[in-house]
Amino acid sequence: MNMNEKPDLRERVLERGMNYPSDEELIMLIIGSGSREDNVEQLSEKIMQVVDRTKPQLLISELEKIKGVGHSKALSVAAAVELGRRRHAHMEVIVKSPKDMVPYLQSYAVKPQEHFVLVCLSGAHEVLGINVISVGSCNRAVVQPRDVFADALRNAASAIILCHNHPGGSCTPSSEDIQMTQRILTGAKILGIAVLDHIIVSKNEYFSFVENKLLFTDCNGSFC
Repeated sequence: MNMNEKPDLRERVLERGMNYPSDEELIMLIIGSGSREDNVEQLSEKIMQVVDRTKPQLLISELEKIKGVGHSKALSVAAAVELGRRRHAHMEVIVKSPKDMVPYLQSYAVKPQEHFVLVCLSGAHEVLGINVISVGSCNRAVVQPRDVFADALRNAASAIILCHNHPGGSCTPSSEDIQMTQRILTGAKILGIAVLDHIIVSKNEYFSFVENKLLFTDCNGSFC
């Protein structure tokens, strides 16, 4: 059986959204078809059992032990699992200093265009989300404070960290970076949202406004 014989699953997901399907049904969408031994539902159940009990580094080889799962299906499932892990590795991390946050921002450091990213945090400084607010050119991303605050309010953030990458390599902030940070600080005070830092990342380094005393707090380079 293949997914062409189960169009209702795809239709239901398209209608109701990606929160609707079960884990096994997500696997069905990924692999698309069953095998000679198992239909797509049965094969997805077997794959999910392996995913649940297997370490990431062993996942491909363990999946290929299932009859009907070849290189293509194993790679597709492993890639989906890894993407999910990367996208949610930051969840519930408690950030105490800029260095704690930098590893979760490094994926943007290699982007060829400037990305402005907002990190939303709870009152306990747990990471609630990391979202791209704006994508610009090789040396500039236009950011509107309203877009920053709309995302912060949507995530019910008590605090935020601003971040953007410098594709050119140097992390030294421009005058525009400093002015934009000040505008966001002004708006954040009105809304009661703490701005903990503005971090600029590149392939080989980072620049923290807090650590370089461009964003003043009472915490000496940490997020107290």
